[in-house]
Amino acid sequence: MNWNVVQRILGLLLMMFSFTMLPPVAISLLYADPAWLPFVESFLMTLAGGALIWLPVRGARKDLRLRDGFLVVASFWTVLGTFGALPLYFVDVPEMSFIDALFESMSGLTTTGATVLAGLDDLPKSILWYRQQLQWLGGMGIIVLAVAVLPMLGVGGMQLYRAEMPGPVKDTKLTPRITETAKALWYVYLTFTVTCALGYKLAGMDWFDAIGHSFATVAIGGFSTHDQSFAYFDNDAVNLIAVVFMFLAGVNFSLHFLSWRFVQIRHYLLDPEFRAYVGMLLVVSVVVIVSLYWLGVYTDGDEVFVTGLFQAVSIATTTGFTTANYALWPGALPVILVFASFIGGSAGSTAGGIKVIRWLLIYKQGMREVARLIHPNAEIPVKLGGSVVPFRVVDAVWGFFAVYIVIFGLMLVLMMASGLDQVTAFSAVAATLNNLGAGIGEVSAGFMDVNDSAKWVAIAGMLLGRLEIFTLLVLVTPVFWRH
Repeated sequence: MNWNVVQRILGLLLMMFSFTMLPPVAISLLYADPAWLPFVESFLMTLAGGALIWLPVRGARKDLRLRDGFLVVASFWTVLGTFGALPLYFVDVPEMSFIDALFESMSGLTTTGATVLAGLDDLPKSILWYRQQLQWLGGMGIIVLAVAVLPMLGVGGMQLYRAEMPGPVKDTKLTPRITETAKALWYVYLTFTVTCALGYKLAGMDWFDAIGHSFATVAIGGFSTHDQSFAYFDNDAVNLIAVVFMFLAGVNFSLHFLSWRFVQIRHYLLDPEFRAYVGMLLVVSVVVIVSLYWLGVYTDGDEVFVTGLFQAVSIATTTGFTTANYALWPGALPVILVFASFIGGSAGSTAGGIKVIRWLLIYKQGMREVARLIHPNAEIPVKLGGSVVPFRVVDAVWGFFAVYIVIFGLMLVLMMASGLDQVTAFSAVAATLNNLGAGIGEVSAGFMDVNDSAKWVAIAGMLLGRLEIFTLLVLVTPVFWRH
């Protein structure tokens, strides 16, 4: 283990993150709210902390190995969430305990969108901006940003990229150099953010809400600047714009880059995961819209369509925005939506969940086993888009699925042991481990009434979900530390 190199990179990344606390200072001064000082204090503490970590090993120049990359990413997200909580802890309004500040910070950075805050409409603008900004930074991953803008990470950049990017296949690069790959992804991400903000503004939002909600939409985060989320705006045009960008953000960003680079859409049409993703959203949307109409939840046809479509896309992509309290919808609708979040978006997107590609491979593997019952001696490969999927990838998917079930069950037991009822506990685990945020039961409005023990479990779930379990789990295995 290259401890000095790991420490050097961790210090550099933390110093870089400290400068993200300065924009809220400008927002505070612009809107004349009193919360600027906690951000200045937090900036200085974070910068100093990063410098203290970096200075003793600033001359370390060895290349990162794969194990070093996993350690940097896991350590950084843990440290980042802690330092990110400082402004929320130091500010007078809202008054937050450290566990609540850490929960809110981790929820933002992991793009979970679960909150412990109420009365958002009355909070200082700088705090609201900071929450949205945390989600935007966490969406594509600060590690990927660091690889793009800090060439000083050198050859080891690929190891950080492998540990950070979601999905079962992490070796595909869009460009020959990993730095250029990371930049390409961020150009797409930034373009979506700007376009989404302009769309919201043209549809009727003010600039503050438009930019803030574009941060959360493209990051598939779910934080809002209002307690009512998108219901506050009562604007179908705003809702439909959100649907478009939630859908786009749930697509593999590599497909966006390739399609834009070659100015053609065939990369979308030929991708089996994209087709499955579209099919899943269509099925969920139709089920929700038809059920709302059939059950008479809404009487107006336009309201049924827009509300059903918005909620289906929002929950299925693990964004977590709401235009209605879907937890109170009749029948199986709330559970159907929560189950849709287990699928989530595509690999290589900002969405949470298990990912469409994994479910697609599980389905194809299941169909192969059925075929083997009929033809026991046949060699039947698993294929995606006409290409044979390596056995190693299929095994990795089954391994991830098995570990996910075990982790989910363990977290469910811990949540119930802390005092939550079964529905709330199940929903809380799904909302955090899938990076969904919006739940049912007692967490339908947020985690503000959840006990501290359950919040610690939820924080662990957010990290596990954001880093797709194995990046953290590998650190507690003996083979990782064995020379």
